[in-house]
Amino acid sequence: MGLFPIAARPALQDLLREQLAPLHQAVAESEQTIAQAQRAVAEPESDQQRAEAEKTLQEAERARQEAKGRAEAEISKWISVFVAMFLFGAALGGLLFGWLGDRMGRVRTMAVTIFAYSIFTGACYFATAPWQLAVLRFLAALGMGGEWSLGVALVVEYWPEKLRPLMAGIIGAASNVGFALVAVVAMVFHVTADSWRWIMLACATPAALAVLILLLIPESRRWAESVKHTSARPIREIFTTRLVWPTLLAICFASVALIGTWGAVSQFLPTWTDQMAGLDHPGAKGTVQLLISIGAIAGCIAAPLVGGKIGRRPAYFGLCVCSLLACGYLFGTLRLLPQSVQDSAPGWLAAAFGGLSSYGPHFLAATVVVGFFTAAFYGWLPLYLPELFPTRVRATGQGLSFNFGRIFAAFGALGTGQLMGFFGGSYPRACATITLVYLVGMVLIWLAPETKGKPLPD
Repeated sequence: MGLFPIAARPALQDLLREQLAPLHQAVAESEQTIAQAQRAVAEPESDQQRAEAEKTLQEAERARQEAKGRAEAEISKWISVFVAMFLFGAALGGLLFGWLGDRMGRVRTMAVTIFAYSIFTGACYFATAPWQLAVLRFLAALGMGGEWSLGVALVVEYWPEKLRPLMAGIIGAASNVGFALVAVVAMVFHVTADSWRWIMLACATPAALAVLILLLIPESRRWAESVKHTSARPIREIFTTRLVWPTLLAICFASVALIGTWGAVSQFLPTWTDQMAGLDHPGAKGTVQLLISIGAIAGCIAAPLVGGKIGRRPAYFGLCVCSLLACGYLFGTLRLLPQSVQDSAPGWLAAAFGGLSSYGPHFLAATVVVGFFTAAFYGWLPLYLPELFPTRVRATGQGLSFNFGRIFAAFGALGTGQLMGFFGGSYPRACATITLVYLVGMVLIWLAPETKGKPLPD
C-alpha cells in the first residue's frame, strides 16, 4: 500500500485549502465568541447577562462543532474515495494480472505489477486536485492487486504441504511489516500539507525491485509443468466449471475481512486517532498505525498456524467472533443504540461495548488487539484460497476471489464516509456499524469445504 495513507490527509488539507477556508474561518470565529462568552459567564454584571452569555456560549459551541464536522466530513469523503479507488483498482488488477500470470508465468508478470504501482504512486507528486489523486491511486492499485495474486501463487507452489501454513502467515505478516515501517516514517517525519508531495515521490523507488525480480527469481516449476499438459483458460474455467461455487465463497470470505479492515480499521482508525489526539499528540496517528501493524504481524502468523491445527473453517469462525468483540469494545457497538437504551444498559455491558473516547495507554492497547484479530485474516486467506484452485488457474482464481472482495470493501469504505455524515462526523459509530459484517462471515464459513490435510490441487 506504500506511504500513500499517511500523506492522504495532509494532501487533502493542501488541495482543499480554498474550499475549506470558510469552514475554518467559521471555527475561528466561533472559538473567539466562545472565549468572550466564557469570560462573561465567569464575571457577569447581572443574572441576565450571565443567562445571555450562557446562551451565546452554547450557540457558539454548536456552531464550532458543526463547522468542524462539515470540514471533517469533506476530508473523510475524499479519503473514502481514495480507499474505494484503491480497492476497485486492486480488484481489476488481481483479475487482469492473475490471468496474465496463469498464461505467461508468475515472475515476469509480477515484475510488471511492481513497476506499475511504484510509478503511478510516485506520479501523485504532480497532482493538483483530489480527483487526480483518486485516478492515480486507481492505476497504482492495478499493480498492487496483481502483485498479491502472483506472489501468493508463487510462494505456495514452491513450498511443501507441511510448511504452507507458516508461509501463508509470513505472506500476511510481510505486508504488515511494511505498514509498520510506514508508521515509523509517520512518527519520525510529520507529514504536513507542505511536505506530502515528497512522500509520494519516494513511493516510486520500489520500481528498481522489478528489475531484481526478473534477474534473481526463478519461475514456478509447478506452473511450468501444468501448462505443458493443459492449455490455460483460467477465466473461462473459473466461471463455467465446478470452480464457480468455491470462487463465490472465496469472494465472500475475502469481502468480510476486507470490509472490516478497510471500512473501519486500517484507514479510519488512524484518522479518528488523529482527530481525537489533536495537536497535543502530533505523533498519535503514526503510533496507532505502528501498534495496529505489530498486532497484525502477530495475527497473520498465528491464524494460519491455528488453521493448520484445528481446521480452516473453525479458525475463520473464531477470527470473525474475536474481531467483532474487539471492534465492539474499541468503537462501541452500544453507541449504535438509542440513547435511552445506552443509559439503561448494565454496567458490564457499557464497560464492554460502550467504546473508548480518549487517547491514552488504554486506547493504544485496544488498537493492538484489534489489529491482531482483524488482520489475522490476511494470514488465513493465503493458506485457504490457493487450496480451492488447481495450478493452471490458481493465480486467476485466488486473485479474482481476494481482489473481487475488494470491490465490496470499496463500497464498505464509501459507506463509512456516508455513515460519517449520518452520524454527524462520528468515526466510532460509523466504524462500529461497518464491523457488523463479521456476523456474515460467522455464517458463511460453514458452507465452505474443509481443506485441512488435503494436498494442493494440481
